[in-house]
Amino acid sequence: MFEYEVLATHGRARAGIFSTPHGELKTPIFAPVGTQATVKTLTPAQLEELGASLVLANTYHLYLRPGDELLAELGGLHNFMQWPGPMLTDSGGFQVFSLAQTRKIDDEGVTFKSHIDGSTHRFTPEKSIQIQENLGADIIMAFDECSDPNDHVYSKTAMERTHRWAERCLAAKQRDDQALFGIIQGGVNPGLRTESAKFIASLPCPGIAIGGLSVGETKEEMHATLDLVTPLLPENKPRYLMGVGTPEDLINGIARGIDIFDCVLPTRLARHNAVFSSEGRLNLMNANFARDSHPIDETCTCYTCRTFTRAYLRHLIVAKELLAGTLLSIHNLHALIQLVNDIRESILDNTFDSKASAWLEQWQGNAERNNSEKP
Repeated sequence: MFEYEVLATHGRARAGIFSTPHGELKTPIFAPVGTQATVKTLTPAQLEELGASLVLANTYHLYLRPGDELLAELGGLHNFMQWPGPMLTDSGGFQVFSLAQTRKIDDEGVTFKSHIDGSTHRFTPEKSIQIQENLGADIIMAFDECSDPNDHVYSKTAMERTHRWAERCLAAKQRDDQALFGIIQGGVNPGLRTESAKFIASLPCPGIAIGGLSVGETKEEMHATLDLVTPLLPENKPRYLMGVGTPEDLINGIARGIDIFDCVLPTRLARHNAVFSSEGRLNLMNANFARDSHPIDETCTCYTCRTFTRAYLRHLIVAKELLAGTLLSIHNLHALIQLVNDIRESILDNTFDSKASAWLEQWQGNAERNNSEKP
């Protein structure tokens, strides 16, 4: 049910197909994030039109509201949000651990307070699996602990706890129509990352995630970690780099053997008036765009760029019209989905290496604000 077939490789870059109960995922792939059973400002039909095939939802948020038992009663996430394709849920671990002032971690699990009403809750590996089985996503994640990447002493504690919790998640899992991915941790310590990669790779999981990156380390540290980890992983399992999503990160990640990405960045930027472009990241609130009759990006074929000018989009932003968030989200998601699709084709036709540098040059400046974008 969850077979992964590598169709082509170019260097360490891979193009493949991962089978799930709700359809095949053609990798490499970028997944929009639908934290609360919705990708903000977009309908499922719009996501399909964009070419999205995998959507991520958040265990922590859906557990608190509307509740995983209610979602199970209503037929699970797919039926609830009317998304026909494959879905992935995280374990809730990252959100719980980000509540640094309101949670307590021990070897059995995490006790935390709801950000909604302050009520007390507890997640264990077993509880996380139970919630995710109620939600019913195709891909579910082992409960892990994400630590400060530069705290090498605590990274070892968190990694060892993550390993124990991964085994408990496997033991707790009951549904056979969900793929449980283990998660590699270890901060940016090469020894810990090597140990974690080997351990997680030894588990009977149909896929492997790399966690604890894009959380404060440098780009060089991220790349070094991926260079170290991916050669240690089995070829017949997809590799998921969690929470990473600038154009440059996707290109560099795929070059290092990553198959699956997700990130809130494209829709979050859109809600803050910012867009990806071949000119670098732009903030359309800037007064320079008030009379600009060009699309966001002359090279883009998305609905927004085919139809509207920067001047119109800036007008929507200034007027606080909700349509602005929708149109900018369409563009940002299209940019990433199309980029990954183009990279996949280049791997299949053995031209990735010759095109990668041009893509990196085209998309440089989208990780940070450029001179056309102001806070």
